[in-house]
Amino acid sequence: MGTVHAKAQQGGGDLGAGSADSGLFEFDEPIELDDDALPKPTIKLNGVRARVDRVHVDGLNRTRDDIIRSTVDDLFLATDFEDVILRAHKVRRALDAMGCFRDIGVFIDVSSGPGATPEGLEVTFQVRELSRIVGGVNTTVSENEGNLVLGVKMPNVLGRGERIAAEYSMGHRSSSNFSVCGTKPFPHKPLVPVLAASLYQQNHEYPWSGYRLLDRGLLLDLAFNTSPHTKHNLQWEGLVRETSVLNKTTSFKVRESSGPQMKSILRHIVCVDRRDDPIFPSRGAWLQFSSEVAGLGGGVANLKTELHAQSNHSPLHDVVVQVTGALGVLHDVFGSELADQLFLGGPTSLRGFRQRGVGPHSDGQATGGRAYWAAGLHVFAPLPFQAAGSGLGALFRSHAFITAGCLADPAGSGGGLAGLEALRLARVSCGAGVCVRLGRAARLELNYALPLRCQPHDQHAAGLQFGCGANFL
Repeated sequence: MGTVHAKAQQGGGDLGAGSADSGLFEFDEPIELDDDALPKPTIKLNGVRARVDRVHVDGLNRTRDDIIRSTVDDLFLATDFEDVILRAHKVRRALDAMGCFRDIGVFIDVSSGPGATPEGLEVTFQVRELSRIVGGVNTTVSENEGNLVLGVKMPNVLGRGERIAAEYSMGHRSSSNFSVCGTKPFPHKPLVPVLAASLYQQNHEYPWSGYRLLDRGLLLDLAFNTSPHTKHNLQWEGLVRETSVLNKTTSFKVRESSGPQMKSILRHIVCVDRRDDPIFPSRGAWLQFSSEVAGLGGGVANLKTELHAQSNHSPLHDVVVQVTGALGVLHDVFGSELADQLFLGGPTSLRGFRQRGVGPHSDGQATGGRAYWAAGLHVFAPLPFQAAGSGLGALFRSHAFITAGCLADPAGSGGGLAGLEALRLARVSCGAGVCVRLGRAARLELNYALPLRCQPHDQHAAGLQFGCGANFL
């Protein structure tokens, strides 16, 4: 919360014997007082009657008055001083969530002037608006790949929190993305919706499958919250994608998927996050469920559903036991190609296997499947050093795990019981290593992984594995 000041009554009384000119106290002998014998006055703020007479917001230039009024109106409902502080903190968070200001200070003073009441207060918010154009450089992670992102954004374009942003990112595997996004928040509507539209171009290389993917499309997204911990995203995505071979050794089965395609997708994502920390949680659960329907236009029609879950418990101090799970199903109607398939394996999912190393392969290249499941049991603890719990050591965790999963193509296995039987061929791996926090966005893992059970066509990777990502199995 910002700085809160309350003006005290000025004035004095007789403070005791002493020189009025010097203002110093003189004692014949030192007086020793026991701290425990001194009374400790307490003030119950909820017993101090107070109301808000006026609210001032200083520093507004581009931001519209109507959105500010609707944000601070909640302050006028306060009935005591504690309520004023709590509501001022709530209003400050609402102003910060608008994305219009870089600094917000809160000052509470007694009310004065015409219209002042005996219990009245004046609340002043001192804000500094963001510049008209803001640039930045940051990093992101995706599918065990680091990306350097160059971005330019124009915040608060029309004065009500609207934002236009352009980003260009480069990955260390020759991937590159470019996007232009416009965002319009509705902070005072029920469910607090945010509407966004993005034009993008994404260029990725997948050497594990031997193809290059170029996507150009439009994404419309409506995000809203049904509870403080539950977020929904309703999306429509239309894209033109072009798949091309990566090199001369690309298998014929991968080459069959080459060429351009049009695709239209309706998608719903719901996320429930009750963890106390997104990277190194000690308690709480996280659940994400996504379902999409493709085929309302374009040459691809399918149904895809994925579920990811995580639960954290702390049986001992600083020791966390984490249980994770994931599953996915793809049902093809027509036109689904290699880029639509599901994949499993790698240092961020089923450890002990190469990236996309689990499931069907053709000439050593992953061709994916249409159903998978995966689960993991992890134990996190501080490093076994004296200063591991503070300073730089607090960014590290020791890590032991056992993971299991399976990826299969029931349609390619003959369907029916044969397809279900393929999902019983579980792969199992275990290992231990070290994790490093990267802010509140991602983490690094260096593990020694050992596959315990695999199939002949899998590509396992016993030994050291390095992983980087936001969500791990």
